Amino acid sequence: MRELARRIDSATPPDRDRAVDALRAVAILGVVLGHWLVTALVTDSGAIRVVSPLSSLPGLAPVSWVFQTLAVFFLVGGHVGAKSHAAARARGETYRRWLGVRMARLFGPVATVSAVWAVAAGLMLAAGAGLPTVQALLRLVLSPLWFLVVLAALTAATPLVARLHPLWPLAVVLHADLVRFGLDGPQEAGWINVAAGWLVPYCLGASWARRGLPGRTTGWALLASGTAATAGLVLCAGYPASMVGVPGAGISNLGPPTLAAVTFGLAQCGGAVLLLGPLRRALRRPVAWAGVALLNLSAMTVFLWHQTAMIAVTTTGLLADGPLPGLHTVPDGAGWVVARLAWLPVFAGALVVCWSAFRTNERKRARGGGSRVVREGRPAPSGAVRRA
Repeated sequence: MRELARRIDSATPPDRDRAVDALRAVAILGVVLGHWLVTALVTDSGAIRVVSPLSSLPGLAPVSWVFQTLAVFFLVGGHVGAKSHAAARARGETYRRWLGVRMARLFGPVATVSAVWAVAAGLMLAAGAGLPTVQALLRLVLSPLWFLVVLAALTAATPLVARLHPLWPLAVVLHADLVRFGLDGPQEAGWINVAAGWLVPYCLGASWARRGLPGRTTGWALLASGTAATAGLVLCAGYPASMVGVPGAGISNLGPPTLAAVTFGLAQCGGAVLLLGPLRRALRRPVAWAGVALLNLSAMTVFLWHQTAMIAVTTTGLLADGPLPGLHTVPDGAGWVVARLAWLPVFAGALVVCWSAFRTNERKRARGGGSRVVREGRPAPSGAVRRA
């Protein structure tokens, strides 16, 4: 293991900012663990349906504050997108080729998971599974893909938005919420926030790539102001406390994003900035960096297959004699939470199986797209970082 870590460390380009990869890894793990904790599959009259413990256990809302890490994804996405576009222009590469490479790395693995689930859905229907069950499982697997669509759109618009100040899309979100909540306007006005809301952290990341990393003062300012604004919106303006959607709730902070979700994301971005220094120091150790690098090399595989892993464990558990606590039971008490925590290592094991089966698809596309997480023949001093 130490030899593998040493090889990964020596193959890392010297200008690689390892802390950025660590932030992406944290965001991925947040999404995975968050989905596993707030999603339950229960049997009802022979059908499988998806329920959320947040519906009956509102006290679990703080879980969403920890594991809803989408703003960090878009912060890193804006940073990486702006840097890669600038590097492509410096090499004389056309926008079309640059975008083609980025899209292939995003959507190539999606084709694989879509094909596998198309076959699986057909087999389940042929075996007698009810249409509501199949639809529920497909929705669980495919619904997270909205994130990739938004990221792809913002990536394509990088040359246009790279110099956009984050306050402009933030103002759009503010006015959209004012129309639909304050003036009782059409709720459809909020859908502009799908682009504008996530454009805020994306623009922050692009600004970081262009001007250099802001200091700790900026990080603390973002964290404090974002936290205060979110608390005020939740406590005084009626926004939900949960930062993820709750079935049956009148308002969702994510569907579409609300002003509270965006200010919460600003607080996360501030926290991310403050973590960069400690992360850089920690990742000087080859073993720590190896874990982050390996996760980044398989980021899309982990993201696309984590729900499949949970479904595989849950449906396999149906073979047991009776419902298994934390797996098939209704999430309506603390006992379910404790039992679900015990299932997380099993979900992780199933995800490792999926990773083993499908990671090569992502690795091939990453090499074709010039992935620079590690590169053979390019030894790097441990912890070397180019400060953008």
